Amino acid sequence: MSECIFCKIGKGQIPSKKVYEDDKVIAFHDINPEAPVHVLVIPKEHIESVNMIDENNSKIIAHIFVAINKIVKELNIQESGYRVVTNCGQDGGQTVGHIHFHVLGGRNLQWPPG
Repeated sequence: MSECIFCKIGKGQIPSKKVYEDDKVIAFHDINPEAPVHVLVIPKEHIESVNMIDENNSKIIAHIFVAINKIVKELNIQESGYRVVTNCGQDGGQTVGHIHFHVLGGRNLQWPPG
């Protein structure tokens, strides 16, 4: 996926304000934050959306949630609470064709979100 912006961020071709990185995932601050803490967590492997999760790549999704646990501790939102959101497809609000998880916190998050 040579044109995927998140693939380029994962490869270090586009700079980001990183909060976490390992060999499988990278997390960085969203450039248009919706909360005081708004981090995107993406796999370095290109997976287009939730619709593309299968037996072959499901371990990376589990790994993402292990990384999120580390990230929320580092950002001091583990105790106060946070929300993890992923959008799927146009009607679901997905704007980048690379699965990503929004970690939102630092304020009271209302429900329903919109």
